[in-house]
Amino acid sequence: MLNWKDVIHFAVKGNPTPDNRIEKTGEEWKEVLTPSQYRITRKKGTEVPNTGELCSVYDDGLYNCVCCNTPLFDSTIKFNSGTGWPSFTQPIKENAIKYKKDNTFGMVRVEVMCNACDAHLGHVFPDGPEPSGLRYCINSESMKLDKEIDNG
Repeated sequence: MLNWKDVIHFAVKGNPTPDNRIEKTGEEWKEVLTPSQYRITRKKGTEVPNTGELCSVYDDGLYNCVCCNTPLFDSTIKFNSGTGWPSFTQPIKENAIKYKKDNTFGMVRVEVMCNACDAHLGHVFPDGPEPSGLRYCINSESMKLDKEIDNG
């Protein structure tokens, strides 16, 4: 189980190797993503709090990257953080997520991205529930819920 110390280590020292890499040009991404998905995942945007369609969805399944379909989070570790974005306590596996120190907007945060295609997902914070203490705060537009996969 990852904790805040692990997150900081990855953000500073380097990320785990992904299972695979997906590389596309900006134009290729624009062909497969909606304008909103492109703005968030490829241009590091964010959605307005409480507007994402996955905020209040708690159906069983896997939350996959909207860009490359890599599984990112399991529905069993999703929780209502009250922040207005889907929140998770752990990635589906250690190497699913890429971490980067983010100094934008006068804050120090840790950005999380899909480790396979570098899609911007959101940020991770050390104020989540136990046992990990992590809160992955993720844009709905950066994920799609795959209900066909057995997560049990």
